[in-house]
Amino acid sequence: LGSVLSHVTLHQTVIGLEAEKQMAMAGEYPDMVIACFGGGSNFGGIAFPFMRHNILEGKKTRFIAAEPASCPKLTRGKFQYDFGDEAGYTPLLPMFHAGGLRYHGAGVIVSQLLKDKLMEAVDISQLESFEAGCLFAQVEGIIPAPESCHAIAATIREANKCKESGEEKVILFNLSGHGLIDMASYDKYL
Repeated sequence: LGSVLSHVTLHQTVIGLEAEKQMAMAGEYPDMVIACFGGGSNFGGIAFPFMRHNILEGKKTRFIAAEPASCPKLTRGKFQYDFGDEAGYTPLLPMFHAGGLRYHGAGVIVSQLLKDKLMEAVDISQLESFEAGCLFAQVEGIIPAPESCHAIAATIREANKCKESGEEKVILFNLSGHGLIDMASYDKYL
């Protein structure tokens, strides 16, 4: 529920504001910003601070929300009014939504940004996601949370496109959590 509510997503923008400062210290600016998407707070948190530069200054950064193919809210969901919670206590909110194991709605702000074509969404299969997570663990020494693996997989896809085209792109992605409490999921995958 929390991720779909606007105040939660906006609170998370501290992540993107910090990333913006870190990138400036490195003398870089992202051509793409990628984050996992469940309800919207991880994606919005990293993307919104950079997105304002597209809107206000005409920058051309791409924003890619990576969601699980098992619950494709943004890539195959419908944009319509729905409750912001499973119990139906909130007002009706305009959002993309689809069926799934957890709450089925997407955050209102992210939904509108996708509808207005200011961002993109991709869906990632569970196998591709875990494959990316295992590669990341081997290379970086950090076991990522399964939801973060969606962003890693989307980042690998985009990096491979650059490798094929020969284009150099700066890709910023959000590693939103470690997977130490998700070891049973990794065991099942392996």
